[in-house]
Amino acid sequence: MTNTEQSIQNAIQKFEALIRAQQARAESIRQTGDFVDYDSLDQLVIGVCGGDGIGPIITKESARVLEYLLAGQAAEGKVVFRVIDGLTIENRAAVGKAIPDNVLEELKACHVILKGPTTTPQAGDPWPNIESANVAMRKALDLFANLRPVKVEKDGIDWTFFRENTEGAYAVGSQGVHVSEDLALDFCVTTTEGSERIARLAYEYARRCGKPKVSIITKANVVKTTDGKFLDICKRVGSEYPEIATDEWYIDIATAKLIDEKRRRGFSVFILPNLYGDILTDEAAEFQGGVGTAGSANIGKRYAMFEAIHGSAPRMIREGRGQYADPCSMLRASVMLLSHIGQREKAALLERALDICMFEEKKLVITGRNDGCTCAEFGDYVMETMERLASKKAG
Repeated sequence: MTNTEQSIQNAIQKFEALIRAQQARAESIRQTGDFVDYDSLDQLVIGVCGGDGIGPIITKESARVLEYLLAGQAAEGKVVFRVIDGLTIENRAAVGKAIPDNVLEELKACHVILKGPTTTPQAGDPWPNIESANVAMRKALDLFANLRPVKVEKDGIDWTFFRENTEGAYAVGSQGVHVSEDLALDFCVTTTEGSERIARLAYEYARRCGKPKVSIITKANVVKTTDGKFLDICKRVGSEYPEIATDEWYIDIATAKLIDEKRRRGFSVFILPNLYGDILTDEAAEFQGGVGTAGSANIGKRYAMFEAIHGSAPRMIREGRGQYADPCSMLRASVMLLSHIGQREKAALLERALDICMFEEKKLVITGRNDGCTCAEFGDYVMETMERLASKKAG
């Protein structure tokens, strides 16, 4: 057997193992129960997992705001905060895992998680080729829906993105095969169960919130098998919601139409496979002021995780500028966390305070350097603004 033939046979064996693992995962989805009823819990456990880079700094500030807002529930023992360390790139590299086993067990002991950014190694980095901690956490906790809202009232933008979180091009993103010096292959995964549940979550949200339309984003004209399956399933689910309009867009055209001032106003709710959702939501966040202004929710039936949509900014740490990191994306994620656990009035209060601090008053400005305010100073500003709003309402 030639070296090339042996390489092909090795790749086939690895491909077979991946197929069997994904088939087992698809079958396990059917066994998943209902969503957790937070009102039925005696105690809600909120995990605070800082990550690395600027992650611990902005996560600590967001947790401080949450602790302020949930002080009453915490005093009654109905809410408890647990700090979870150990998700740094150094710890992950040392054990050769995206999430160390002890950290994963701590995460599983929580109901909802506030998670800071984590560094994902790439080619040329000094770190081993370990999977993204985000991707691993989404798979381990079955956080199948990535929910990202973007709203800019003056521009008529009110978008909500439902990105499938556990499949697509990211499902086995670290398990591609270098068949030979001339050939490398990665894999894209689409399952019936995975596609159905993200579609149903999006349409249920649209129905509940009175949204007029759902747009399905794929590249099914070229990626015919996996994207085609995703599109067909989403359209079938959509047919069960006759009061909601459904249209479909290819990812390249959808990306262009978001910058079309007339056409973008017609978008409302999006359903997207993993990779396209990652790209399009970052573009969408720019309309709101950049990735630092948008939060992200990762929703499953048993667990939920809330995070910033930007990275860990290790350069800021290397340059000694970590204290000037912008907490706004994490604070926006905290709004979503509060809403998810049923604290909608507190979520609305924090959201309004952020709008005032970020876009209206702007008494303090974050620049990422010492010519702007620190992360902690901005957190104080947000809490002072919430106190002012609460006092005004009470008066």
